[in-house]
Amino acid sequence: MTDTLNIIACLLTIGFGLFGFLAPRYTAGALDLTTTHSTMGLSELRASVGGLFVVAGLGALWLDHPLGYGMIGFAFAGAALGRAVSLALDKPPFAKVMLFGGIEAALAAWFIAANL
Repeated sequence: MTDTLNIIACLLTIGFGLFGFLAPRYTAGALDLTTTHSTMGLSELRASVGGLFVVAGLGALWLDHPLGYGMIGFAFAGAALGRAVSLALDKPPFAKVMLFGGIEAALAAWFIAANL
């Protein structure tokens, strides 16, 4: 069962990453981000929101080792922590933070608890 849920969680990670990687303008809109006078923001989305998670998910599947899955958990934990700090300091839209942060926290909890 753990193996199956690890695969599903990795596929979700890859799927979420593909949005940033292949559709950075859509992702920017979903995250209330805007580009300025350059396209560097799109590059950042493809890298940090996209490629990072696509390759992390693929890498964990390829390694098929608890530490690989656990490291994705730590990445999601960092993202959820960033959202919690932002909620306290920046006052972003509560519903969006809870949705995205909740997904990140749930994936972090799974990857870490099940694999480490």
